[in-house]
Amino acid sequence: MPINTLVVILKPLPKLEGICAGPLYLYPNFKFSRMETVKIEKKPRTTISGSYGYGWQQLWKYPLYFFLIMLIIGLAESPASMARESELDGGAGLVLLQIFSAAYAFLLLPVITYGGNLLFLRGVRNEEMDFSELFVGFRERYVPIILANLLKFALVGIGFVFLIIPGIILLCRLAFVSFLVMDKHMEPIAAIEKSWQMTRGQGWKIFGMGLLAIPVFIGGLLCFVVGVFVSVTWIYTAFTSLYHALDIKDQERLQADVF
Repeated sequence: MPINTLVVILKPLPKLEGICAGPLYLYPNFKFSRMETVKIEKKPRTTISGSYGYGWQQLWKYPLYFFLIMLIIGLAESPASMARESELDGGAGLVLLQIFSAAYAFLLLPVITYGGNLLFLRGVRNEEMDFSELFVGFRERYVPIILANLLKFALVGIGFVFLIIPGIILLCRLAFVSFLVMDKHMEPIAAIEKSWQMTRGQGWKIFGMGLLAIPVFIGGLLCFVVGVFVSVTWIYTAFTSLYHALDIKDQERLQADVF
């Protein structure tokens, strides 16, 4: 009598993309032979939580770059800070020191801070970061940077004179002037107008991000020097992420208008 034989053919199941590195085979007690953990990256979003979340992700992608940028900006700001805190008694020495401080704050420091903003934007966009761009404003964009900074300072200052609230509104609505001057190569007045247009309907969001920056900074202070560096850098990456997200939406809107 012939013996009936049950033949079981083992066929590979389709690959499960993003979960398993190789094909799975079905056994009575099957198990995954190889497993890969897939990390889902955040995307830039035009929300407070989305900006801080994406900023945190990008911060730890390029921590050394961001910390070095913050260190250079901090060192660049120190001469102006020391001049303001000088204990010199009146006289010619104090007057000269104040003149030097004002000239440095308005004619040199903005070039470095605008360059730092450009490098932060490079990191947030996952673009190559070249530290020479930190000083590119001295070669290419010096006049637009200085004029844009002076114009923004004047507008916000006038706003604060009128019961503070207009100054806060202007500070929020003109938050992206430096990015537009460096990223889009806009002239000062065009950058002011574009920042105002980009932040339409976003004022409360930017204000909320500024308020959230306070506990973030306090939390950094509790962790001393390292914590302060991390918290300040995180705040910078968060605001840069918001600009990046709004810029993406703006580009999509422009492309939709074309077609």
